[in-house]
This record gives sequence, structure tokens and C-alpha cells, in this order.
Amino acid sequence: MSIRALIADDQALVRAGFRMILDAEEDLEIVGEAADGRQAVELARRLAPDVVLMDVRMPQLDGSEATRKVVEEAGDNPVRVLMLTTFDLNEYVYEALRAGASGFLLTDVPPEQLAARIRVVAQGDALLAPSITKRLIREFASTQAAPPPPPAGLDELTARELEVLKCVARGLSNAEIAEELVVSETTVKTHVARVLMKLGLRDRVQAVVLAYESGIAVPGRTP
Repeated sequence: MSIRALIADDQALVRAGFRMILDAEEDLEIVGEAADGRQAVELARRLAPDVVLMDVRMPQLDGSEATRKVVEEAGDNPVRVLMLTTFDLNEYVYEALRAGASGFLLTDVPPEQLAARIRVVAQGDALLAPSITKRLIREFASTQAAPPPPPAGLDELTARELEVLKCVARGLSNAEIAEELVVSETTVKTHVARVLMKLGLRDRVQAVVLAYESGIAVPGRTP
């Protein structure tokens, strides 16, 4: 089955460039283009794409708010959102990650990486470019005056699950977590799934955001 993608960017040349790249991929189908955030929400509702490439700054509705609406309205049929930005550190991107985006891409991403990352997100994985994403989250989480109250479900985590959450916050892959904790990768996948379920989180991106915002992971310190 092909991956259905929606491109949302207020610059026609950017949309055309992404379409040209993705049209060359047999397993990717561009189902629509949006020139502003409001149109992106409407098209996502009507076309039900698998992935939305969402520009951070757009008229009518910015990328973070459009992401929030797309994710909320998708319900039981999840729509993955990849944020597009010219900056690797941007408060709008941070807000979009909090809103439910599965990661972000720089607009100058190499063509082969663009297609590959869309496939990764479509499969339900998240936290692309973990070193950059984690740095962004630490940058903005560290500006908080005080951490918010512990999230519901945190006290339900076992000691091992809490360890896994801290590893996820460091941007480690399942294989790297398995090596560090001396367990199988299958066991790690099970722990990650339980952490997400207990905390009511959509994916690893939200887990990283929660870990830094709640003080489970501390900026500048290895959890």
C-alpha cells in the first residue's frame, strides 16, 4: 500500500519541490497541497492522509496550532505530522512537538532522506533526528520557571519502565537501550509500549517532551 501524504506550505515553490521529489517514489502518493494552516486542517480532515508535511510558519493558522487540530480530529485514525522548518531550533517547532507532531525536518533535507523519514513516521515511529530534537526540547524545557505537576500515570511505572523512559529522553534507539540495560530489543519495545500506554502518550516524541517538562530528565544532565 502506498503512503498518502499531504504537503502544507505557503510557498508554492516549496510545495512543488517536495511534490517533484515524492512523485518519483513508487510507494508515496501526494493526495493534496495546502497553502495555509487552515486549509491544511480542512484537507487533512477530508483526505485522511497518512502523513502531513507541515510548515511551521503559515498564514491563517500557524503550523503548531494546525498540527494540534489535525491530530485531535484524526481520532482513531492517526495522522502523522512532520514539521518543516528552516531552523533546527525554533519555538514554533517545540510547540508543534507538544501538539502531537511526530518530528521535524529541515527544508533543505536531502531528497533521499525526505522519503525515508516519511516512511519511518508512517510506520508509527517518531523522534526523527533525535540529537537535534532532544536539543530543541532541552532548550525550551530549561526555560520553565518550575516543572508542572507529575503526569497522571507516572506512579504506575515500574522501576524498569522509568529507566526506559529516561533512556528514550536521551534519544536512544531501542537497540541502544537494550544494550545499555542488558535486555533484549523485544523487551525494550514492550517496555516502551507500556510507558506510552500508562502515560497516555501517542509516541516517543511526546514521551521526550513529557520527560523534560516534568523534570524526569534534566537538561544538561544524563538521566
